Amino acid sequence: MEEIALKAVIREEKPKKVRREGFIPGVLNGPGTASTPVQFESTDLNKMIARHGTSTKLWVMLGSEKKFGFMKELQRNPVDGKPLHVSIQMTSENQDIKMQLPIQFHGHGDLEHNLLQLQVYRSEAEVEGKAALIPDEIVVEVSDKKAGEGVTAADFHLPEGVRTIDPEGEVYAVIKAVRAVVADDAEETEAAAEGAANQS
Repeated sequence: MEEIALKAVIREEKPKKVRREGFIPGVLNGPGTASTPVQFESTDLNKMIARHGTSTKLWVMLGSEKKFGFMKELQRNPVDGKPLHVSIQMTSENQDIKMQLPIQFHGHGDLEHNLLQLQVYRSEAEVEGKAALIPDEIVVEVSDKKAGEGVTAADFHLPEGVRTIDPEGEVYAVIKAVRAVVADDAEETEAAAEGAANQS
């Protein structure tokens, strides 16, 4: 697995001033209750997020120290979506952690060819395992699924030692015939129209 490294500098100014100077404020949490205010080069952080997403493990270079952790929280500007603040949880590679991982569904083209469509209920799953073993995302192949079949944890193929901790039997997506999806949408539109008529 590719090693991701991000340089951090101890932050002494308020977040607003840090942003004006082209940096993104953040904090390194733990272990325990200890936390260290830091700042990151906005260009470096944005590149990392664009390439690896917001549920990634990384090495933080702080002075002469190199610390392992994972991105715990990313606050974005509600207007333009730019990062405002990032929290990184420091841990060890062998420590058991819990993470929300994004689910990438592959095989949409094959489904469409068979007049099928993927209806996603949840695009993330919570997993638990050794920090070093947890992947950055869960990849699920749906191209060979049939109408009515669902995507569950059995389709995840996680590394040994990593497991989902969502409720047993959780359905993350289901395969539907395109005509069934159109019919469902029509029923919802009709129900909405009836509701509006009753209110008038």
